[in-house]
Amino acid sequence: MTSLHPRDLGLAEARALVQRAVDKAEQLGLRGAVAVVGATGTLITASRMDAGGPGGMTRARSKAWISATQQIPSSEHLHRMTSIAPPVAAGFAQASPEALFPGAGGMPVSADGVVVAGIAASGATVSPFFPADVDPRAVSADGRPANPEDLLIAYALGTPYIGQHGDDQKRWEQRFGELTVDPADSLGVAPAPPASRQAQLDWARALCDAAMAEASRRGVAVAVAVVDAGGDPVQQDLMDGGPAGGVAIAQAVAGAAALFDCGSGNLDARYGTAGQLAALVVPPVLGIPGGLPVREGGRVVAGLGVGGGDPALCADIARAALDAS
Repeated sequence: MTSLHPRDLGLAEARALVQRAVDKAEQLGLRGAVAVVGATGTLITASRMDAGGPGGMTRARSKAWISATQQIPSSEHLHRMTSIAPPVAAGFAQASPEALFPGAGGMPVSADGVVVAGIAASGATVSPFFPADVDPRAVSADGRPANPEDLLIAYALGTPYIGQHGDDQKRWEQRFGELTVDPADSLGVAPAPPASRQAQLDWARALCDAAMAEASRRGVAVAVAVVDAGGDPVQQDLMDGGPAGGVAIAQAVAGAAALFDCGSGNLDARYGTAGQLAALVVPPVLGIPGGLPVREGGRVVAGLGVGGGDPALCADIARAALDAS
């Protein structure tokens, strides 16, 4: 029986899309984050490439959310928001807090004619501008300019390249002058080798995998997050069937553990009310069990968070994942 309810893209499929984007980004010499958000507006998975820089994940997630929930490219949404009356645009932003960054580049993901997700990229060097040292053949499709950000998303989706930011030709001329590329020589959609220079991301994914494997052994579906020492996400995943609210909890308890070098459940004992701390730091923090600091050589390098189930159980899952890593 076909479900009457909206469905999100599965985690395995979403991760495959992100991996393709990461492969192409590394091939192009880009560093940033890629996020996939389900049609329900729930983050499914997101990855930050090595040296991708803080903040990119939030921007990518916002654009992916717009594409998933509005079921249009985020460039079209941006056009609408800049074309309608300012009070209406402001009202949309107030009613849609996930749409923090209404930039171009996000694309809806469809299955059987129905939008099931949105995908977008952003970060340190992910942009619609052509890098100084890039091979012009690598950023062209069918002999036409193909800006790197939109190119890696089109490659991930396996769709023909269509620029989402506008002014591809202008940016091309600013970078390459009047250089032309024969369509037969365009390499923009050529297969990218598997990314091989993402040691931190590979480590974070493995830690999330260990946590999700432990959760499966215990018969629960949860959300998992690995953040860096500053609380910015490196990898986030929501298991199929996991509660949507677990995504926010996993990130917040991971952030608490990383920022304050303690189990997230110990925040209140250390500092009083964790809510007061939340007002002092930009990454979200939450003082319930589920988050643990990750140390290397005696210093905190990351935080692991598990959310969406009983907090004590989530803390046990996080501990087991760390012990297994």
